[in-house]
Amino acid sequence: MRALLSTLLSGVACLHLAGAATAQTLPPVPAEQTEVQPAILVADSVFITPERQLIAEGNVEAFQGDIRLQAQKITFDRQSGQLSIEGPIRIDQGGRATVLADAAQLDKTLQDGLLTGARMVFDQQLQLAALQMTRVGGRYTQLYKTSVTSCHVCENGKPPLWQIRAQKVVHDQLEQQLYFEGAQFRVLDVPVFYFPAMRLPDPNLKRATGFLIPSIRTTSQLGTGIKVPYFFRLGDHRDLTVSPYVSSKTKTLDLRYRQAFARGRIEIDGAYTRDDLIPGEDRGYVFATGQFDLRDDYKLKLGVQAVSDNGYLADYGLPEYDRLRSEISIERFRRDSAFRIGLIHYETLRDSEIEDEIPTEIFDINAEKRYFPTGLGGEVRLAFDGHAHQRQSSANVVGRDIARATLDAEWLRSWTFASGLRADWRMGVAVDDYRVWDDSNYASGTLRSAPRAALTLRYPMIYRGTTGTHFLEPIAQLGWSDVSGAPLPNGESNFVEFDQGNLLALSRFPANDQREEGKRAVFGLNWARFSPSGWQAFATVGQVFRSTSDPRFSKSSGLGGTASDLLLAGQITLPQGLGLTARGLLDGSLNFSKVEVRGSWTDDRTSVSGSYLWLGRDLAENRALAVSEFWFDGSYKVNPYWTASANIRYDIEDSRATRAGIGFAYQNECVTVNISVNRRYTSSTSVEPSTDFGFTIALSGFAVESANKEYRRSCSKT
Repeated sequence: MRALLSTLLSGVACLHLAGAATAQTLPPVPAEQTEVQPAILVADSVFITPERQLIAEGNVEAFQGDIRLQAQKITFDRQSGQLSIEGPIRIDQGGRATVLADAAQLDKTLQDGLLTGARMVFDQQLQLAALQMTRVGGRYTQLYKTSVTSCHVCENGKPPLWQIRAQKVVHDQLEQQLYFEGAQFRVLDVPVFYFPAMRLPDPNLKRATGFLIPSIRTTSQLGTGIKVPYFFRLGDHRDLTVSPYVSSKTKTLDLRYRQAFARGRIEIDGAYTRDDLIPGEDRGYVFATGQFDLRDDYKLKLGVQAVSDNGYLADYGLPEYDRLRSEISIERFRRDSAFRIGLIHYETLRDSEIEDEIPTEIFDINAEKRYFPTGLGGEVRLAFDGHAHQRQSSANVVGRDIARATLDAEWLRSWTFASGLRADWRMGVAVDDYRVWDDSNYASGTLRSAPRAALTLRYPMIYRGTTGTHFLEPIAQLGWSDVSGAPLPNGESNFVEFDQGNLLALSRFPANDQREEGKRAVFGLNWARFSPSGWQAFATVGQVFRSTSDPRFSKSSGLGGTASDLLLAGQITLPQGLGLTARGLLDGSLNFSKVEVRGSWTDDRTSVSGSYLWLGRDLAENRALAVSEFWFDGSYKVNPYWTASANIRYDIEDSRATRAGIGFAYQNECVTVNISVNRRYTSSTSVEPSTDFGFTIALSGFAVESANKEYRRSCSKT
């Protein structure tokens, strides 16, 4: 029978021996305020000698909190207050850190002592092996003649892929830092770098001031350069990352600032550049975002995008926008109400656009409220929509400025009959007050009204069989709307999409400056199938008929004429990870005016996604030539260590690629290497074709949750 001894001796404070701790955000509690937890000692035998020594031997285990100590023998000399521990010794602390040693001499508080043949393991990955380990003051662990690595160490003596050899390593448990003296960085035991002194974070520390993973980037325009990020921890809620990027043709300083508040957060990214692409000029960009929670569920959102010139984002591999959007808004969304007000500034990066002739300052305000009157039944919606935009130019027509205010009221009600037929009724009216400046073709002020009504009938049917469940829903709608008042300029509804989302809408224009008029009928069919084996399929077919054609709809919108193009949309998903979505508009000549197909496939080793888009020639949408393109992005896991990836964007109409890239990533338990090559073929006045080579290497073990057992290597027998 194994002996069990439970004691309240403060000397059995195994927590201080673990050599690692979780992140500290508050000062340590004074000793007099610390509650001493009981420790439990278990061994094959526990006895006290005539010399007043407590001896526990044979599979000795000690427990205190989340600490577990295992040894072959423990001797406690009460007179000297020393603990002698014979190994093999193993001390675990909640799976975060483990200490292994051959033998140990410690005082009764376990605050000070000496361990020989010791090894410390953080997060089951980073290993610090030393000839001797000393504990000082319960806070510092000193290791002498130490080897540090996160690679799997084989017993056959084969050196790890990389290691750091140091004369001395000090682990500060409170600050969670590792200090190296006389350190060598070795690759396959070959010295590569020497550091007289070096500091690295404890793997359990989530945020620490220091260097981040460097990267090497080579482009045909900027040459070969290196970026070395440095992270500044400015407190528990703020940080700054400074990333110098230097090559033979550029000197760039990237900055990122983040701060969290009690009710919000901000992030600012930017860069300052002097390069040979535009000699003698300052270049750079600033992107900023912010969000704050205000009183009564209101939210304040901020967004800033600014760049020095049209080509900067493309030159430096940043997200390529063709227009920059800066915005400040306040919004609140509740179950029966919605409110949003925003001010937006646009800046074009398209060489074909003249900045003064596009709307750059935009103001929007939207408010909606729902009511459920018991006497009337159904639902009543009241809404206000305001919009204004301004161009910098004051020239006639091209400098047109607009302001609009809309009041809208709508009543909706539904009935479900015993036969299963469902009827949806809606009727409403909108009143617009429209103002126009700098355009002599339209009146300066226009007031118009737009009543509308529609009845929609649905008959959903379900069939459940041994092969699966089928859902079929025929749909029919009769609708009418009218607009009284002078015609208005089309300033917000130049591009119209016809899809499942607006098949039953009474106006398919994206904004209220344009509205559909006349009598209309819509016929459609929804179908779905759910198979017991796991695959699912959905399809929608629909068409719109109107009493008179509307010339405001472009040819490729699919809504021109008295009968629209036939809307075809479908989706299929398979349990094997395959998904396919398609949408198209088929005209009366059985030709497609628009086609879009998206697909993806994912399994344990492969991840593939792609899209195909075809748009017909349409001058009304500024498209002089048809567009036919496909995108592809995929990766394949060659083996547990290597992953290959590729991407391409191909212009079928021009028979050339616009973008293409390949990449390779190698990852094991101690290192991650990424190599990529990307080529941009397109060019403009401000952007030239370029090739971008990227290379990064990261050593695992010095970041939180960096370990990955999936990539653990095995040792060969030779």
